[in-house]
Amino acid sequence: MSNALAIAATTRTLRNLLDGVATADYSGLPNDTRPTAQIELTTLPLDRVRLPDASRNRLNVFLYQTARNTGWSNQDMPRRTRPGENGFPPLALDLYYIVTAYAENDSDLIGQVLLGTAMRILHDHPVLSRAEIRNALALAELDTQIERLRIAPQPVSLDELSKLWSGFQSEYRLSAAYQVTVVLIDGQRPLRAALPVLRRGGEDRGPLVVAAPAPSLLEILEFFDPALPQRPPHGKPAAELGDVLVLAGTHFGSDPMTARFQHQRLEVPLTRPLLAERSDNEVQVALPAAAEAGVPAAWPPGFYTVELVVQRPDPPGWTTNRLSFALAPTITGLDPVSQAAGAQPFDLTVTCTPQVLDDQRAVLLLGDREIVPASVTTAADPDADSTLVFPIDGVGQGAHVVRLRVDGADSIPIDFSASLPQFDTDQTLTITP
Repeated sequence: MSNALAIAATTRTLRNLLDGVATADYSGLPNDTRPTAQIELTTLPLDRVRLPDASRNRLNVFLYQTARNTGWSNQDMPRRTRPGENGFPPLALDLYYIVTAYAENDSDLIGQVLLGTAMRILHDHPVLSRAEIRNALALAELDTQIERLRIAPQPVSLDELSKLWSGFQSEYRLSAAYQVTVVLIDGQRPLRAALPVLRRGGEDRGPLVVAAPAPSLLEILEFFDPALPQRPPHGKPAAELGDVLVLAGTHFGSDPMTARFQHQRLEVPLTRPLLAERSDNEVQVALPAAAEAGVPAAWPPGFYTVELVVQRPDPPGWTTNRLSFALAPTITGLDPVSQAAGAQPFDLTVTCTPQVLDDQRAVLLLGDREIVPASVTTAADPDADSTLVFPIDGVGQGAHVVRLRVDGADSIPIDFSASLPQFDTDQTLTITP
């Protein structure tokens, strides 16, 4: 594979190829078209190529542009990578040259003879041979690349030519433009080659095909508290610790499944077994109760996703799609629950479970007001409640429903044990005259 010397190797190859202009036989030409002085081959920029001595001839090959070859820039190098390996595409370049002739005594006819001879030589060599490239610059290793170097005339408009020459602040001379493609420069980053596969799976049995449709989740039908004597007719807007989630879907069947919960602030997902009550289109899973050891610290409030993990005896486990829901904080105490209007401002202490994490955003919704806490404290005990202190001021007389919002999940101030839903009096702050 060619290296970073490939561009210079291409230019030297063209210059060596055009040495045929200097060795051509011009003896039969008329005097005004026959070059008599020495013919030099150069690779100079356009602003430095003009001869100070007008008694010599010069043919100049100038590389004026390099461009990315899109055909080779997005694929691995052949013979370098095998199936399953990750390689890096080569630096694939197209090179653009301009060939210009300067004749003795500024003779246009002699210049046209030299340029025509150069164009005939390039026309006879549409593909550069590996020997020509190797003789020009062997260290470039350009002769070993898999793709051959091809020379093709490049159509350039008069406007483009004038911009090129004016950019070098040089007088225009009759020229011919060519494209040489493609130069593949190999990078130095190592490829990534995986080890050969020894076994195609457990016990070398290969993949297992399951013909039955895969389970899929459609929606969360409801959340309910199993401790209530009966399920309320109106579902809860969010789940609380100890609630049962009713999941609706398709093709649940009788496969062993567990529910997996993921919270955006937890690195390790939480798992829960399914309840025995299930059908092909509905399953239930119970969240742990707040009274269980370690649960208040392990299940922070906020938004979760739930998915089912299917585990059959032989195939590896797979998961269903995910559904999202909110786990609401539960207010366990207010202090005070009643305060005189003239005693404002005062601090309202709210205790809640599960525990509020240090990086969670918690606010108090008092009626239609949002209040930021003055402090949030959580003891090291994983079963302890979190304590939040809110400054209260300017609240009018009457009973005000209190809600705690943690990361967008609101506590539920509703008593579902009544025949009709009503606000829980334990979550109401009363401002007396």
